[in-house]
Amino acid sequence: MLALITGTGALPSVVSTHQPTRPIVCALDGHKPEDLDVDIWFRLETIGTLLHKLVALGVTEVCFCGAIQRPGFSPLKLDARTMPLVPTLARAVKDGEDAALRAILGLFEKRGMIVKGAHALVPDLLPEPGVLTRAGVPDDIEAHIKAAEQVSIEQGRTDEGQSCVIRDGHVIAREDDKGTDAMLRGLQRHPARPMPATDGDPFGAAMDLVGDMLDDAADWLSGPVAEARAKPEGGVFFKAPKPGQDRRIDLPTIGPDTVRAVVDSRLDGMVIAADGVMVLEREEVVRLLDDAGLFLWVR
Repeated sequence: MLALITGTGALPSVVSTHQPTRPIVCALDGHKPEDLDVDIWFRLETIGTLLHKLVALGVTEVCFCGAIQRPGFSPLKLDARTMPLVPTLARAVKDGEDAALRAILGLFEKRGMIVKGAHALVPDLLPEPGVLTRAGVPDDIEAHIKAAEQVSIEQGRTDEGQSCVIRDGHVIAREDDKGTDAMLRGLQRHPARPMPATDGDPFGAAMDLVGDMLDDAADWLSGPVAEARAKPEGGVFFKAPKPGQDRRIDLPTIGPDTVRAVVDSRLDGMVIAADGVMVLEREEVVRLLDDAGLFLWVR
């Protein structure tokens, strides 16, 4: 018997509908999956009770799927079955997010459950390598890829996100714990600013511009990166798994919402790692990109 340990988004429903028998759906409190009824709600403080219930129900396989914001934790809400697990979880959290995820997987495995990735249960989620859109990749794509791959290595080292945006061979945005959508919204919020009209007061206009730039100071860098960041449009969205991450959980995903955000950010296209990034609603993803004249390369 299969149980889904779910977060938000469309992925849990996709996995569920592709199974011959409906799985048990277990959702983290506050993270209801789209278009899917939840059988068991749980909190991090009650994960011991969740494990006990799944064993009692005869669950033999589990799949972690869906987006999760880092949950809060209150020692006052710990239940009796979870208290013995606290030392293990505390040590893992201290070592970073990936270590914490591996520790949680281990809790299920110790109870005889096999952890399966969403892509193992729905193989079509991983597209074959190649360019999926009518638009082809630009001639200078390798400069973008080289910069993006370096970011991916750094993100794996620092336990950060799985995507970035490259423009003119420089990183202009990178995902953090706020997620891909927040990264792309940041590009939409901070377009290049033209020099304001002076209206007879060049000093005042200059001060207005300086004030605007200071408001955005955290988002701006220096030298060639600043020049690339200041351009009004163009660039490549890149997404790949963090080096060394456990592929059974937290494998990156894109879908129509990601594409719409890329289009709104006025980028040129998308590159995703072959056999490493899941694509939801692939036909719709390709249609949106074709309509916008953007490319998608599964590399």
